[in-house]
Amino acid sequence: MEQHRTRPRTRGARRDAPPPPPLPPQAGRDPHRRPPRPGDRAVRAAVRPQAGRPAAPRPGTGRPVPAGRRPAPAAAGAVRSARRMPNPRLTGLGGGLFSGVLMLALGGLDLLLFGGSLTVYGVLFLPVCLLTALWVRASDLLSAPVVVPIAFAVGLLPVADGGHGFGARMMGLVTALATQVGWLYAGTLAAGVVVLGRGVRRAVARRRAASRP
Repeated sequence: MEQHRTRPRTRGARRDAPPPPPLPPQAGRDPHRRPPRPGDRAVRAAVRPQAGRPAAPRPGTGRPVPAGRRPAPAAAGAVRSARRMPNPRLTGLGGGLFSGVLMLALGGLDLLLFGGSLTVYGVLFLPVCLLTALWVRASDLLSAPVVVPIAFAVGLLPVADGGHGFGARMMGLVTALATQVGWLYAGTLAAGVVVLGRGVRRAVARRRAASRP
């Protein structure tokens, strides 16, 4: 009988066999590890400081500041400081009460510290006039030059020289008003200039708003 020859199996791989498929990207990694998400890379890039840029030193300490936490410029700091300043809006009656009470308190303080000096009282009257004209609301601008002279007279009550009677006190008040009329006119004029400037600015803003389409 004719016997068929059997070819021995080769241990190595065939030369003409196709190469094995490449392993998936997940091969060789921890199976319990969470796969990366699209947002993780963006978050790491935002948190990670930019390479190649040295960190600016922190003012006053000499320590470097990260790129994302650099201090604001001086202009921005000045704007924030201006915004923190008080900016009330007083009515006409509120402006009169504010200036009158403040001048009465300053008159008493002048009497205690400077012995009732009329010159010191007149100097303190000027900033009160400016504050009253700046803080009164736009609809009551004309009330500021009217209430500051009244506040000047009210503040003179503890400062004016006079006797213990009502008549003597009123004579001292009239005398103080006559001798310090220069400070009275100066404060009233300062309040009028501020009110005039605010009124012109308000009129220009209205005209610009009306001219816009």
